[in-house]
Amino acid sequence: MDLDLTAPTASLASAVADVTRLLPTRVIEPVLTGIVLRGDADGVTLSGTDRERGIRLWAPATCHVDGEVLVPAKPLAETLRTVDTPEIRLVVEGSRLALRTPQARFALPLLELDAHPGVPAPPARLGGVSGAALRAALAPVAAAASRDDALPVFTGVRIASEGDRLVLMASDRFRLATARLPWRPVDETPLDVLLPAATLTEVLRRIPDGAEVGLHADEDRAALTWERSCLITALLATAFPSTDRLLSVPADTTAWVEADVLAGAIRRALPYTGPHGLISLEVGDAELRVRGVDSQTGESEEMVKAAVDGGRPTRRFQARNLADGLKAFAGGQVRLAVPDADRRGTVLTGEARPDEVELTYLVAPSRGGGH
Repeated sequence: MDLDLTAPTASLASAVADVTRLLPTRVIEPVLTGIVLRGDADGVTLSGTDRERGIRLWAPATCHVDGEVLVPAKPLAETLRTVDTPEIRLVVEGSRLALRTPQARFALPLLELDAHPGVPAPPARLGGVSGAALRAALAPVAAAASRDDALPVFTGVRIASEGDRLVLMASDRFRLATARLPWRPVDETPLDVLLPAATLTEVLRRIPDGAEVGLHADEDRAALTWERSCLITALLATAFPSTDRLLSVPADTTAWVEADVLAGAIRRALPYTGPHGLISLEVGDAELRVRGVDSQTGESEEMVKAAVDGGRPTRRFQARNLADGLKAFAGGQVRLAVPDADRRGTVLTGEARPDEVELTYLVAPSRGGGH
């Protein structure tokens, strides 16, 4: 096995860290804890897999000797994280991959490259989206997914095509986030997959705003590809429940408000939301009243200007859920659509955006001590 390259330390460290985070730490197959480095005239490609997911990331490098090696991922990531020189050299020396700076040398054992399964090629490409639009849409949607693995369907993001729009959707049962963005399909083949939200979140920041992101899928796997990088993951083997009924309830009251101002009022009310983190949102003639009450810490009340149409309801929410929903509309106005029935969720939507991403965030009301 041969390899000799010089790379900017920061960009290499970032790519190695992102691959490492997706690798298993305790597995029956120790080879899966390794990271494959492949250097050539285009730079260096870093890849790893746990057999359920595979990731391949590109980083800039000057390759002196082309080659491919497999080394333990965690010590490589930790070493690069602490090196403070602008560049670092990686070179095979006998049975070690040496990491060299002008003042230091670190050496990692070479693992058996032939034993590594590698990252498979992605399935057929079904279409593409703007990297900037995908990041803007996916971040708030993935944040609404559950982290409870006991209910796998709610840990995923549903990605489905509808004509020339791509629809993203996730829910933890107490809130539902959806986003619609422009979609450029290859043909009329539909796309409808459920992918792990945590995995998508990990790679989201790797996607440049100016990149074209390809979406690939077959019956078992899906992939995102951009520039020289890709993420491949197994599908969650369950169907996402229908949400049409939740989003089609007519609003009895609407209120337009500055998202950041309302979020600030909720943040200031947090010390008074009690052990269950509940706030009350009361709709007035030209304002929303944010209230927190706790028998131990006291109470808070703050008025936020709003353009109100309809009734004057009061709803209780988990403060964290409502605050998370408002983050998606930061910097602009948000419309709160409150249905007549207090058991229905309040729907948040925003103003038209230049990137044509349409966000919708539903927050379920709280009727008891908890959710």
